Amino acid sequence: MKDEGYISRTEMIQLFMSQSIIDKQYRYLLPQQPNDKRQIGQLVGSAYAIECAEIIERHPGLVILITTDMQSALRLRDEIPQFTKQPIAILADWETLPYDSFSPHQDIISARLSSLYQLPIMNSGALILPINTLMQRVCPYQFLQAHALVMKTGQQLSRDKLRAQLEQAGYRSVDQVIEHGEFASRGALLDLYPMGSNEPYRIDFFDDEIDSLRLFDVDTQRTLAEVKQINLLPAHEFPIDQNAIELFRSQWREHFEIRREAEHLYQQVSKGIWPAGIEYWQPLFFSQPLPTLFSYFPNNTLLITIGDLESAATEFWRNLNQRYESRRVDPMRPLVAPDKLWINSDTLFSQLKAWPRIQLKQDKLATKSANTNLSYQALPELAVKSGQKKPLDNLHRFSETFTGSIVFSVESEGRKEILLDLLTPIKLHPTLITQLCQASQPGHYLMIGEAEQGFLDQERQLAFICESDLLGKRVNRRQQDNRRTINTDSLIRSLAELRPGQPVVHLEQGVGRYQGMTTLEAGGIKAEYLILSYAEQDKLYIPISSLHLISRYCGGSEQDAPIHKLGGDVWQRARQKAAEKIRDVAAELLDTYSQRAAKPGFQFQQDHQQYRLFCQDFPFDTTPDQEKTINAVLNDMCQPLAMDRLVCGDVGFGKTEVAMRAAFLAIVNKKQTAVLVPTTLLAQQHFDNFRDRFATWPVKIEMLSRFRRPKEQQAIFQQAYEGKIDILIGTHKLLQPHLHWKDLGLLIVDEEHRFGVRHKEQIKAMRTDVDILTLTATPIPRTLNMAMSGMRDLSIIATPPARRLAVKTFVREYDELLLREAILREILRGGQVFYLYNDVEKIEGVATKLAELVPEAHIAIGHGQMRERDLERVMNDFHHQRFNILVCTTIIETGIDVPNANTIIIERADRLGLAQLHQLRGRVGRSHHQAYAYLLTPNIKSDAKKRLEAIASLEELGAGFALATHDLEIRGAGELLGEDQSGQMTTIGFSLYMEMLENAVNALKEGREPSLENLTRQQTEIEMRMPVLLPDDFIHDVNIRLSFYKRIANASDDTELNELKVELIDRFGKLPDATNYLLQTASLGKRAQKLGIKRIESNEQGGFIEFDINHQVDPAYLIELLQNQRHIYRLDGASKLKFIQDLSNRRQRLKFVEEVLNNFEQHLL
Repeated sequence: MKDEGYISRTEMIQLFMSQSIIDKQYRYLLPQQPNDKRQIGQLVGSAYAIECAEIIERHPGLVILITTDMQSALRLRDEIPQFTKQPIAILADWETLPYDSFSPHQDIISARLSSLYQLPIMNSGALILPINTLMQRVCPYQFLQAHALVMKTGQQLSRDKLRAQLEQAGYRSVDQVIEHGEFASRGALLDLYPMGSNEPYRIDFFDDEIDSLRLFDVDTQRTLAEVKQINLLPAHEFPIDQNAIELFRSQWREHFEIRREAEHLYQQVSKGIWPAGIEYWQPLFFSQPLPTLFSYFPNNTLLITIGDLESAATEFWRNLNQRYESRRVDPMRPLVAPDKLWINSDTLFSQLKAWPRIQLKQDKLATKSANTNLSYQALPELAVKSGQKKPLDNLHRFSETFTGSIVFSVESEGRKEILLDLLTPIKLHPTLITQLCQASQPGHYLMIGEAEQGFLDQERQLAFICESDLLGKRVNRRQQDNRRTINTDSLIRSLAELRPGQPVVHLEQGVGRYQGMTTLEAGGIKAEYLILSYAEQDKLYIPISSLHLISRYCGGSEQDAPIHKLGGDVWQRARQKAAEKIRDVAAELLDTYSQRAAKPGFQFQQDHQQYRLFCQDFPFDTTPDQEKTINAVLNDMCQPLAMDRLVCGDVGFGKTEVAMRAAFLAIVNKKQTAVLVPTTLLAQQHFDNFRDRFATWPVKIEMLSRFRRPKEQQAIFQQAYEGKIDILIGTHKLLQPHLHWKDLGLLIVDEEHRFGVRHKEQIKAMRTDVDILTLTATPIPRTLNMAMSGMRDLSIIATPPARRLAVKTFVREYDELLLREAILREILRGGQVFYLYNDVEKIEGVATKLAELVPEAHIAIGHGQMRERDLERVMNDFHHQRFNILVCTTIIETGIDVPNANTIIIERADRLGLAQLHQLRGRVGRSHHQAYAYLLTPNIKSDAKKRLEAIASLEELGAGFALATHDLEIRGAGELLGEDQSGQMTTIGFSLYMEMLENAVNALKEGREPSLENLTRQQTEIEMRMPVLLPDDFIHDVNIRLSFYKRIANASDDTELNELKVELIDRFGKLPDATNYLLQTASLGKRAQKLGIKRIESNEQGGFIEFDINHQVDPAYLIELLQNQRHIYRLDGASKLKFIQDLSNRRQRLKFVEEVLNNFEQHLL
């Protein structure tokens, strides 16, 4: 007999589920039993996301959402979080085509392994999968469990055993850990980047015990924070130990014939080599057939299916089999049958029936007990009619007649302010809410989220209106993270590691060829030397203490670099001639500089409280480089001298925020700001971004471009003259003579290299009056040279936003099969493609040909000869993913921000400049997906090919700066101040030329006459007769050793040397004596150089100190030393101070020289 108030468990669950996210009412029960299916009909737009969110909230377990394709999955992942706080994840797809010759990126494998490992224990939230991901078989869960490893502080663990375990789990042993699946072992330290982890770890052993576990930074290699535990997953989705290789071999022999060629897949795997695309032979590494994803689902899982899954699955299976048939003919790579890697649609749907599931549909359903029709319908036409007298008439009429709740949805705080401004004329003032249930009473509401398309819900009397319903477009934001900074000094000085055979410049001996490094022993003391070869087979051994004399040769191609004769006078004459020319160049530069200095600019004052509030509005963390650049810009503006700063940062690295903060400072000081851009499209994008960023501030922002009618332009001219406009963004129309400003204080120039000579002259005329901030991704060499020589200040933003992957770049001849594969690889993962063909007359034909080649694609065309409004419409449609291939000209070079476009194909890439190609490549790779750039060419000559290979080799992020220097090397460097200088640069090399020029400018500034001697940096030579080196058993990799030697040689003071010391200990463990001596000797050398000491030499019996003619030590103190300590000191010639002392102990020797320098520093002239 039940109590009267007794409620069954099922009824309790249903009651629990009845709390709707909208109005506390539920309209259908959730299925509970296997094969229990319920259909929900009449859904439109973002109602899908709302119903998914409601089901996720109500179901006491994991919900799996299955979509027809990746694009739908990504959209739901973005939209659902607006309506629920439950975790929403997506299972990463391999992002390759079936049987592809590419392997998935390591980051993708890492994310997949992490998701698969967590999946069986997930008990809330949702996981979203496209149907083709669900059809793919996966590794057995037992494999993940067997190869997962937990490491804790204090745990007993043999280093050798751990290395063996890592190798068995598929981790690669490297010299320096950079990406997932790598480890590096150095003495008591082991660096490791586990799969599924966001950061790499450094494990410090004490014997066979884990002493500490610390996170470290990939770029700086410095440790960040200590952790107690690491969870380790295998590096691949299949085992790669010896047993697995044997199993692979035996299963291969059952299915395929064996060939003997070394490049044959069977032979490669047999040797433990993992060729690209090996994942498609995954079944051969397991003794049982691969399981399906269904085997991972927790028991209490509910499935939601969206769209016509049957058609999508059938189509995928058909395409898969076609691809299998077309590719199985390659004898080097015979393929595993599709049913070993995927399940067919029949198996898929029979397995789906084993789970309770809900099908969400757009159509109205027949009346059945398992069917529920909801009351969603499309919104009436509400779009703003720009150009009409009453642009908001439709919305106004709707709001007057609709009696329920109207909820507006925008994507960000800034867009919220823009929408509120838009609604003010029709007297709509919505209330801000964070959850839909807060809109249960009739009224006007506003919420922030990613919902894309609105709807009407008649039953609940709810109208949900998205920004795109009103304006037809939405703004996509890219999240940045606080990431590592890159040393810009090292970018400039060491743009590429030295390779044997490369030309280098020795300050005293001329241009030779680098041949590597060697360790030599002299008098029982080991030292490391660079080997340089010169003309007539001569060799020169350079001790690493003289590394400051070496610089990389830049100035024309490597093949054309001269090679000098040791001891000849050709080099001395070349240096002398260059020095004379450089003096004239320096004088000319100084003249331009002094003209600027003679007309001081406005000295801005900073309001720290207001500025802090403005910074708080920025929704992301600034990167360290951004922070440094912002500080430099604001500091320049607060000086009495007019600012002229160049900010160089790769596409999407955050230059715009730097510009916005400068504009804010100008506005606070009641000054106007002009933002000059090369194209109308970029003007529109900046206009949207600036309005969004300044939305909460009383700032008037306008745009001047071809989009404006003559009447509107006149009104803008008038407002600028009256000071009613704070920020005016525009194309070259900003340079018109009849545009007069009330008080212009700041000019921001974006992509200066895109302007013509005449426009540049007009910009140059403004330079002496207003502060100028120039933004560029790839500085043209002349601009770069001027910045490097001190005429303009240079800031480099080299820190990429979080999870931004470098663009994989291929230089290939045109091939239709390659084209089809590249496009399909992108659109099947839900992405978009730029196809660049820079000939307007033939572009229609190219688009037609592409449509025949890839019938699966939706194609549109965009070029500069289209009507401006048509072009804007095409660009906005592409931005909103209404089609997936844009066939275009170089119109996309600036300002088109489409984070979902991750493949660019450039036909006849050989006809474009290097800077242009870098800009175009920067259009893709603006999200965390692997991006691809294909540079298609006919069979071309070597120089053009070399330019393309330069861009292909500079895949790493932040390459824009290095690229401009590459351009300099290939074209020669005659652009600084005319062609007559290019000869000097070619003879002595760009790096040395720039160093001499910088010193010449400084000499003239200080009133000194430049000469060859004072144009090159004089460093103290120091010889302590003790081993000073980085032993190869301490740092194995020769390039890393050379890099540290260069950094030690270039360190400016003890602070930098101490940082290097900390880094060496951090990365490689306890310092050997020889390395301690190296750092101490370097420190003594830096101090001696400041004192004007040419050379210090010391051995077991004493030594000498040789002074420069212009040394800084007080001669009176030296005389006193000679008189009072005759038994130690005596003079040898006019400039040598000898000392006699028992210094057989090396530490004592270093201490003695240190005390001598201490005394000198206390007795200066």
